[in-house]
Amino acid sequence: MAYNGRRMSGGRTVSHRSGDAVLAQTMARVLLFPALLLYLELVLHIHMKMSLAYTPVYLVFSLAGGFFLSALALPWRRLTNSLVAKALAVIISVIFVVEMIAKTILQTYYGPSSLKTAAGNKLTDYADVIISTVLSRIPIILVFLLPSVLLIVFGTRLLGFERLDIRFAGLVVAACAVFHVVGLGVTHLPWKGDLGPARLYNMDTNIDDQVEQLGLLTMLRLDMKHQIFPVKNTMGDDFTDIGTLNSGSSDPDGSGDPSGSASEPDPGPMIDTSPNVMDVDLAALAENGKNEDIKWLANYFNSVAPTKKNEYTGMFEGYNVIFLTLEGFSGYGISQELTPTLYKLTHEGFVFNNFYTPLHFTSTSNGECQNLLGLYPKGNFPITMTETGEKQTNCYFSLAQQLGREGYLVQGYHPNGNMYGRDKSHPNLGYDWHQFGGGKTTTRRGQLSDFEGLEVANSGKLLWPQRDKHMIEASVDNYINSDQPFHVYYLTISGHMPYSNNRVPQQYRDLLDPLPYSDTTKNYLGTCIEVDRALETLINKLKAAGKLDKTLIVAAPDHIPYFDVATLEELAGQKFGSSDDLEYLKEGSINFDVYKSALIMWTASMEEPVIVDKVVGQVDILPTLSNLLGLKYDSRMLAGADALSDSEGLVIFSSRCWKSDRGFYNRYTGEFTPAEGVSMTAEEQDSYVSAMKKLVGYKLDSTAMIVENDFYNVVFGE
Repeated sequence: MAYNGRRMSGGRTVSHRSGDAVLAQTMARVLLFPALLLYLELVLHIHMKMSLAYTPVYLVFSLAGGFFLSALALPWRRLTNSLVAKALAVIISVIFVVEMIAKTILQTYYGPSSLKTAAGNKLTDYADVIISTVLSRIPIILVFLLPSVLLIVFGTRLLGFERLDIRFAGLVVAACAVFHVVGLGVTHLPWKGDLGPARLYNMDTNIDDQVEQLGLLTMLRLDMKHQIFPVKNTMGDDFTDIGTLNSGSSDPDGSGDPSGSASEPDPGPMIDTSPNVMDVDLAALAENGKNEDIKWLANYFNSVAPTKKNEYTGMFEGYNVIFLTLEGFSGYGISQELTPTLYKLTHEGFVFNNFYTPLHFTSTSNGECQNLLGLYPKGNFPITMTETGEKQTNCYFSLAQQLGREGYLVQGYHPNGNMYGRDKSHPNLGYDWHQFGGGKTTTRRGQLSDFEGLEVANSGKLLWPQRDKHMIEASVDNYINSDQPFHVYYLTISGHMPYSNNRVPQQYRDLLDPLPYSDTTKNYLGTCIEVDRALETLINKLKAAGKLDKTLIVAAPDHIPYFDVATLEELAGQKFGSSDDLEYLKEGSINFDVYKSALIMWTASMEEPVIVDKVVGQVDILPTLSNLLGLKYDSRMLAGADALSDSEGLVIFSSRCWKSDRGFYNRYTGEFTPAEGVSMTAEEQDSYVSAMKKLVGYKLDSTAMIVENDFYNVVFGE
């Protein structure tokens, strides 16, 4: 019979407890972290409205990770065990809170590989949003922290934290290993969908899906693992069925017209329809490349059907080119009354009726990646555009480099300080780069300069956000009287969230206040008016300098105003899905027309508009411009395609859903919905979808390989 009492032995106080009590306390300590991790995962999944169908996966991984953490608080002295357990519980709970806030504000979870990017960015630009988000989520933050608080207050009394034999801790670690193996087995169960747990476990992209299916802690662990052991290419090398996917299928009536309108062929001069390719031996590179990734890329590009030259090839050869990436812009903000210049440019130049701005990883930076590189960004850290600057990779097809090789004056402007490493990436693109604060950088191309003449407060700090019109006024004299043709790139900032206290709309209150919209929507429209007035200023300056007729103006958003989707619904007059789903980019239940926007390609010399009805995305801008300007480029080596060619239109979303001229594929359900007027047999549809899914994967996953292996430098040299 057990004795429960106390006695003195050799000057020490010895506590006697029942065997059942000791066992219960020991088991509670062993199960402490498995229970905590499962609790945190469930709270995160429920709060972020993620699917609970994958609970068995992160349940087992929570057991595995939890046993490992519990073992760390078993074999030490009582005080050390207590401190270790409580510190780990607080740290892990705070990590879940931080990730929840990051996902809410920045639309993505952050892994260890993101720390360098986070440290280098000006998070003060998001200070108001961060503070308001934290304050609005105090109740759920307390729910996340509740177990840690209870552990700190009652843990020592309930758990004791007595020292246990290190061999027992070893057994707990062994349990961790066993459950980890079981977890790997669970990932291989027959889960539905194109991206199941087993596939995600071996990827370093799609971290939102990893969090949903594998759990946040597993995503973080895999991110650390992949920094040491990079993932291998598992895409396969069967390219036999992708070479036909770009060959003139965008015009169902066979007219060769990207608008799809059936009209009589023009019996005018013969048009060169040779492929837009360069004299490179991809087959030899596929055979003799220095590593397997380079060989794979060469094989892949050699299998892609190139786009053809067409009646628009060289249409604007020798023209000046001004390209604007518009912060947080959406075509739903355009109206003839409020934004007459935007309306004019989107209706009198090339008119893209099905242009989409799919939101990919890290919004602005990788929105620029699509606009400027013609590539889809990697869906995880390191950020693709930032990485091109860090590694000084050869961005051979960037418009800055292409036009720089033609003798253009090439300049770029951003009226803000350094974010996402633009001090390195944009000079590397080929720009004489001007941003607030200037600084020094070492790049293989271009230089970094201070953007002077911007609006600053008495403290010398920039007024936030900087006005787009003022950006034009402060820079236009640097190039407009140049004897050389010029290419200028602007990254705007006026449209930056939040719109509740954005200073830019205040000057347009007389136009905004009478509108029948919410205050946030009115303010958002105020930022669109600012873009309109900036473009009006630019056009007037070009006209006064006699340069307007020979200047091509291009403008595209970096991303939609993803933090204010209700604003887009108000402007569009249609529902795009629940606010929460859109806020957290749960693309399985949204209306993809939320990404529909406006693309400007306009010059005063066009006598009539050109209507383009095919599906067009941001990655298509660079190859379209390369063709319009008569530049030599290789259409096989870009993810986008010339929107004016007879190639099939395609837009790929971050979830790996995709939309083409032939229909829409939902990767969550595995269903393909043919576009209106498209007729396919079941066999044709299965064959088409299978080939397209493969091509979509290649387009998304090849970008990281291009950057990491400096592929364009391998092909084209310095």
